[in-house]
Amino acid sequence: MFGDLLTQDALGVLVVSFGIGIVVGLTGMGGGALMTPALIFLGVPPTTAVANDLVAASVNKSVGAAVHWRHGSPNLRLATYLIIGSVPCAFLGTFVHRLAPGDTDHFLKLILGGALLFAAASYMFRMYLQLRLVTQGNEAPQDAPDLKPLLTIFIGAVGGLLVGVTSVGSGSVIMIALLLVYPTLSAVKLVGTDLVQAVPLVLAAAIGQVLNHGVEWAVLIPLILGGTPGTFLGSRMARWVSQSVIRRGIVIMLTLSGAKMLGADGDLLLLLGGAMLLLGPLAWGFLRQTRGLPAFDNNAAAWRLPDRTNK
Repeated sequence: MFGDLLTQDALGVLVVSFGIGIVVGLTGMGGGALMTPALIFLGVPPTTAVANDLVAASVNKSVGAAVHWRHGSPNLRLATYLIIGSVPCAFLGTFVHRLAPGDTDHFLKLILGGALLFAAASYMFRMYLQLRLVTQGNEAPQDAPDLKPLLTIFIGAVGGLLVGVTSVGSGSVIMIALLLVYPTLSAVKLVGTDLVQAVPLVLAAAIGQVLNHGVEWAVLIPLILGGTPGTFLGSRMARWVSQSVIRRGIVIMLTLSGAKMLGADGDLLLLLGGAMLLLGPLAWGFLRQTRGLPAFDNNAAAWRLPDRTNK
């Protein structure tokens, strides 16, 4: 086993997981949506990529959740409702591959491609929602929002099923849904709540994937060894790096990865990537100007926190 960890392929997984860990630390999103397709592009079979990414994510997310728990940012009641829906569906989702007609890996690539495009669209929608909140100029409410148990459980169930099948969704789809249902939830509580509920969610999906496909130590260990310090470093760099640039980069990567999984050829990917890279900032700048903001942002938060320096 240890000899397998010294191969060039294992080193590639280590480097890629470190880079993606930095992105996760910078933005709080994009872990499974970036890591799983990256593993597939490195030659790892799709089922192995999903299984090992989920096991590694259960370790990395536990660290982040512990930090947020210590600082008291998560809404624990909201996280509980999400867990009720997400955990059983995440576990059951790992058995969907058995229902695949024909080649399981090809089936998973198609499902993953659709999930990545959906995640990219969700990510763009999240950026738009945050833009609207910025223009409203509201302060983050101090009172907890009124919870909607049945709707929250349903959100958890849909997100959990998606994570169980593809490993994508715990930090993107569920986050978008929470923004829509609980728009007054502050950013720090939103991230903290999502991380706390993601730990049992990803753990349930990881257990199901291990039972179905096992783990590949030559993939799993580099994922953990690279992803954990990368996430830590990214979190320390967050205040220095333009969040808007990173977020647009994630959208481009998700879109191109999803299109590739669905069978797009190189010429189409080149045109699509070039169009998003060149025209995306112009379209976003125009949208910001229609909201009365400068075309290029200064990383303003979605909510303005109350100023207590004079109180």
